[in-house]
Amino acid sequence: MYRLTKPETISFYASVLDACSSAKSLRNLKQVHAQTIRLCISSNDFIRTKLVSSYASCAQMREAHIIFSFTIRQPTFLYNSLIRAYSSLNQFSRSLSIFHQMIAAQKPIHRQTLPVVLKSCAGLLNLRLGKQVHVAVLINGFSLDLANNNALINMYAKCGHLDNARKVFDGMTVRNEISWSAMISGYAKLGEAWEGFKLFERMVEAEVKVDGMTFTAVLIACSHGGFLEKGREYFEMMEKRFGIKPGLEHYTTMVAMLVSAGLLEEAEKIMTRMEFEPDEALWGLLLAARRRIHDRDFVQGNCLNICKNADDLGSKR
Repeated sequence: MYRLTKPETISFYASVLDACSSAKSLRNLKQVHAQTIRLCISSNDFIRTKLVSSYASCAQMREAHIIFSFTIRQPTFLYNSLIRAYSSLNQFSRSLSIFHQMIAAQKPIHRQTLPVVLKSCAGLLNLRLGKQVHVAVLINGFSLDLANNNALINMYAKCGHLDNARKVFDGMTVRNEISWSAMISGYAKLGEAWEGFKLFERMVEAEVKVDGMTFTAVLIACSHGGFLEKGREYFEMMEKRFGIKPGLEHYTTMVAMLVSAGLLEEAEKIMTRMEFEPDEALWGLLLAARRRIHDRDFVQGNCLNICKNADDLGSKR
């Protein structure tokens, strides 16, 4: 029977760890980690880098940090794994702290580094740092990179600087649905609904693929601006014109608009079209509206639905 040489063993287990990382399978990851210890290859620097990125992918940050601290070579992609993991967990300050450590260690910045850093800047509404990262995008030659530009649009829009977001958007030679949706979302959240609507029409004319995220943005624009008729129009065109089935966030936004307009029966009618159970937030919208008009029977009858959904959510965690 053929036995793997040590380099072949390392290469094999590195591939297995990559598979664990992609699948985010913590159980399998721990079993593979234990196997690398038994084979005396867990201290190999290449295996350690794979273990760090795998534990980070599984949101096991304590383990990732411990192994990271023992890794002699700490390449940029390893820092990127930690930056990305913290950002995905909405631990934006920790994510930026790792980025600062990476800069202090004089590691080169990769194309994949800055979009995640910009997401963390946006999460903290840290415009000052976001602008510094924008400079880093330019200095490192990423100004034509789609992911970096999309992240810049999102950061500026979330920080309330739509003019800067629009400059980035207008300067892009290539855009995708994320670019358009991020810009529309920025207009929506800052109360410039008609700018968002015009951009949506341009997007459709340009034959850019419209997706669920785009419709979330335009429906939020309708909701924030009080444009109920436009909301109905966009909600209906999702499936009829674009073949996109509304998701929970689309139903929630539409129900919120109808409830605000006092159209409770229509809101309940729309909910009956859902192919999934309403969540706690959606039931809460209706209950709050019914409570305001003293509809005690509806409130008491549907409190059971909220309790059931809360139990279901708890059992899935």
